[in-house]
Amino acid sequence: MSVLSENLKYLRGKKGKSQQAIADVLSITRGAYQKYEEARSEPPHNTLIKLSNYYTITIDILLQIDLRKTNPEDLLKLNNRMLFPVMTSKKDKQPIELIPKSAQAGYALGYGDPEFIQSLKTISLPFLGAGKYRAFPISGDSMTPNVKDGSYVIGEYVEHLTQVKNGKTYVVLTKDDGIVYKRVHQGIKSIVLHSDNKFYDPYTVSLHEIIELWEFRAAINVEDLEPDEVTNEQLLETIMSLKKQNERQ
Repeated sequence: MSVLSENLKYLRGKKGKSQQAIADVLSITRGAYQKYEEARSEPPHNTLIKLSNYYTITIDILLQIDLRKTNPEDLLKLNNRMLFPVMTSKKDKQPIELIPKSAQAGYALGYGDPEFIQSLKTISLPFLGAGKYRAFPISGDSMTPNVKDGSYVIGEYVEHLTQVKNGKTYVVLTKDDGIVYKRVHQGIKSIVLHSDNKFYDPYTVSLHEIIELWEFRAAINVEDLEPDEVTNEQLLETIMSLKKQNERQ
């Protein structure tokens, strides 16, 4: 038996799911999935991605580490996700991948797709150092006055959950809620998300529900415009203006 086949049986057992239920998630037949657990065939690349997303465990962990001999929750705390699609640069000015408003709802499905990530427009800000950055559109008034409806938050990717700083703000991608921007307080097996607008009550999210965390680095508040009127071109113009101001200082 292979490490992958044993891991698939172990993880399915932990979730209490049948082979048919997992096959339905993967959009394959139960017979095809059964072969993976019996090590009679290897899942293709796109199926491995679906398995990684479903169990919130990186592909290389699925393939190389016998999860029966460790605790998957500990692995999650050590390694939130492997974010291989993020573009990096050896130059001082790091690229910031821009998630457009039109793609906000689909980001939870496309975040692990290299083609989706490579299709994103990129910008740069000279005052950001080395790191992995993305700019996310923020909707709603739950974080006012810190960040207004229609603004963009630039976040730096958090590689390990142990790096989370209590009371700081993060863009959080979860399985159920998609993209949210909140003030984070970390627990043992969960995090509590707080809004700056006290009208909204805090709520708890299990660590297993977290797909990505991005620590706040900058916000671009677009004033005197309705959120639906803000275009990518207007955002880029605002960023270029900020860049010129910074260069003159």
